[in-house]
Amino acid sequence: MTTNSDSGEIDFVHTGPGTIAGKYLRRFWQPVFVSAQLQTGYAVPIRIMGEDFTLYRGASGAAYVVDFRCAHRGTQLSVGWVEEDCLRCFYHGWKYDGSGQCVEQPAEDAAFAAKVKIRSCPTHEFLGLIFAYFGDGAAPPFPDYPELSEQGEIDVGSYIRHCNYFGTLENGIDQVHVPFTHAKSGFTKFGLNWDIPVISAGETDYGIAMYGTRTDGKARINHYLMPNILYIKGSPESAREGWREAFAWRVPVDDVSHRSFNIALIHVSGDAAERFRERQRRQEEIVANLPSSNEMAARVLAGQISVHDIEERPDIVNIQDHVAQEGQGAIADRVNERLGRSDVAIILMRQIWQRELAALAAGQALKQWSRPEKLVATSGV
Repeated sequence: MTTNSDSGEIDFVHTGPGTIAGKYLRRFWQPVFVSAQLQTGYAVPIRIMGEDFTLYRGASGAAYVVDFRCAHRGTQLSVGWVEEDCLRCFYHGWKYDGSGQCVEQPAEDAAFAAKVKIRSCPTHEFLGLIFAYFGDGAAPPFPDYPELSEQGEIDVGSYIRHCNYFGTLENGIDQVHVPFTHAKSGFTKFGLNWDIPVISAGETDYGIAMYGTRTDGKARINHYLMPNILYIKGSPESAREGWREAFAWRVPVDDVSHRSFNIALIHVSGDAAERFRERQRRQEEIVANLPSSNEMAARVLAGQISVHDIEERPDIVNIQDHVAQEGQGAIADRVNERLGRSDVAIILMRQIWQRELAALAAGQALKQWSRPEKLVATSGV
């Protein structure tokens, strides 16, 4: 069992092969790529929880995840050719199907291919994201997200953050940071999120419900779904739009970086939907011609610019969160921090992880997470 040597607590930070937290995360479906970024007939390398894999899309349109290297001489499979729904190695032409089975070896006896098989992982595409299952045994049923099935526009995206995934998990249920970190952002438009909430939280059948009660008595609820999903009502970007049903998966790339995969349903239709799509197009164009959010955050943390002087831009919230969370260090120091009453949700999250990882390490029964037919995330308005 891996523990934090300073505190004696079980380690939920490191997620590579053989770690207890990594074993736990691999029991759940994880997003690995934005669907629109993987063309038919192409392969790309991906890194998830400290392991390297090959992701490719076959002629049928199906996405496959197989091992990073060819079983023959170990070269990188993503540089090879996609043929129908198979992947041929660039080095000596060995060809694998989506299950990882070698089906052809041009320079070898025909019977040899049947004896060679590389690792493969089940995949599932959902609302613009490609998910994979990296655990042992059969994959569990893919979960349902009815909050995303209503009428509206779906917005899908991803970004990388250069710090441990757990810091972003904690940030997602931390409403107190919003009026400070995001004081200069769309989060405070329309008189929203401007005051400091009183925080309360409770464990649920799916994870944690966290309540942030404002001075007017209204509470905003953020939901944390085990093991690494945040669900919130995102603030509207226009007075003509409703609140967003926003889901975010925080997936480790390795122990010092992670990728957030995001799906949001925006409650718009008709002309409002057309205006939303046009605004999205303009914002993407603006961001493409600016220094990246990661570059801006790095400059802030290096003291080259002030975060307070950055003009508002479509990705300003991301820059602000990069600065706050990467500013804690690649892996936050949880031994010497001083937590207060406003950190009750974060404390509860850590307790749940400690309990579940201890049970997994001891071979004991884990909590079987489930969820109601539909979660309610109030906006406080």
